Amino acid sequence: MKDLVDERAVMLGQYIVEKDSTVRETAKAFSVSKSTVHKDVTQRLSTINPALAKEVKAVLQKNKAERHMRGGEATRLKYEMLSQKTKTRNG
Repeated sequence: MKDLVDERAVMLGQYIVEKDSTVRETAKAFSVSKSTVHKDVTQRLSTINPALAKEVKAVLQKNKAERHMRGGEATRLKYEMLSQKTKTRNG
């Protein structure tokens, strides 16, 4: 059982590094929770493969630094779509 968890941690780490993926995107791709991804790549991976864990940490740090920009863009798009729907209803 432990081997499967270790293997999953390595696969999640490789996916994050290769795809420059966020925790949410990775969780969705592997059908696991965000908590599972986070625990696997921050705690388990450091004992299994320290070099990969370091690469993953760099990607996660970059994602964290950019988080406010992605959130702002998502909000802008949301209200833009709502505005277009309102115009087509009234228009």
